[in-house]
Amino acid sequence: MLSFYNELAASVVIDKQNNKLIQFDQSLTLAGVGRSAFVFKIKDTNKAIKVFFPQFNQIAQEEADIYNRIQHIDYYPTLYEAGPNYIVIDYIEGHTLFECLTLGIRISEDHIKEVDLALSLAENEGLTPSDIHLRNIFLTSQEEIKIIDVARFRQTKHYKQWEHLKRAFYRLYSISLFPKKIPAFILNLIAALYKKLYK
Repeated sequence: MLSFYNELAASVVIDKQNNKLIQFDQSLTLAGVGRSAFVFKIKDTNKAIKVFFPQFNQIAQEEADIYNRIQHIDYYPTLYEAGPNYIVIDYIEGHTLFECLTLGIRISEDHIKEVDLALSLAENEGLTPSDIHLRNIFLTSQEEIKIIDVARFRQTKHYKQWEHLKRAFYRLYSISLFPKKIPAFILNLIAALYKKLYK
């Protein structure tokens, strides 16, 4: 018998040719789209379901395995269920660090230190946190740090993206005269240039 979450995931129809969303159940609200999945808030709950594009279905189990490994660490969402092409985790109320920059919401040194702690705790579990960027770090409405999109935490190559972001925080953002509100197109331009230099 299919679970409730499995039925919700099955209601999400994705065009395999271009990964366009065709339809989904009325109890779902589209919350975001990434490189490999759509994320929906499940109405009247505090949960989100992440449904992967057909060519990335295998990532669902990988990400679920990693979430299971770090369930005891408060900086990561709780995993409630995983299926062949989906995972169900906490829905996080708040803003990504990317959104904080575009909206002018202050990011403090304490927030940076909490991200460092969250990553080091994952490393203590034998993982290699990778693909850490401004869009997968949340500052919740309770001023807590949460990190999502952990599928690449088993990569053997250690990317220094977080170290570079942290350096930018201390050398630029933390300076009193540096603007705390930055247009999205500038951040996207910086991200594109970064990928060309370091990927």
